[in-house]
Amino acid sequence: MGKGIEAIENLARQLARLPGVGRKTAHRLAYFILDMSADEVALLAESMLTAKQKVRFCSVCGHYAVEDRCAICQDPQRSSAILCVVRDPRDVLAMERMNDFTGRYHVLHGVLSPMEGVGPDDIRIKELLARLEPEGVEELILATNPDVEGEATAAYIARLAKPKGVTVTRIAHGVPIGGNLEYIDELTLKRALAGRRAMDE
Repeated sequence: MGKGIEAIENLARQLARLPGVGRKTAHRLAYFILDMSADEVALLAESMLTAKQKVRFCSVCGHYAVEDRCAICQDPQRSSAILCVVRDPRDVLAMERMNDFTGRYHVLHGVLSPMEGVGPDDIRIKELLARLEPEGVEELILATNPDVEGEATAAYIARLAKPKGVTVTRIAHGVPIGGNLEYIDELTLKRALAGRRAMDE
């Protein structure tokens, strides 16, 4: 194999590591990149490195941020009385597409999964409970995905939060069982949020 072909194969292998990118798509992307100008490739590489270097997690909620606190946590117009709990930062972006939620968020960075060895200490549950009283949280909306792990995580958090006098609700199941918030359309999410139910049902 010539060095040129080897370089293409190596590029395709790296692209195939991305989620949802199979072998054929990886090769298609590799050829597309080869057709780009050197300046365009440099700009693409620079933007990836810059994002990796500058983007961090908010020290308060765990969402993406470029400063210590994300833009949502810094926004004085957002209500601290309502806290929406999601699995990862991509779910915050999905919820924000609705342009209808005015509360704040808490990102768990995972869900409980005994099969994979993920317990309560492995995700940001302690940080969530520590926010409730200081921030005056009145309602906790549990918006983890409606799959087995998401439901178990929601039930566990509800059990810990209720004794603290917080109203705990769960988004309605307009969201399909086994679905990911990241891929749900805005209207379905809006209806799920509006139809949230108390966790004691």
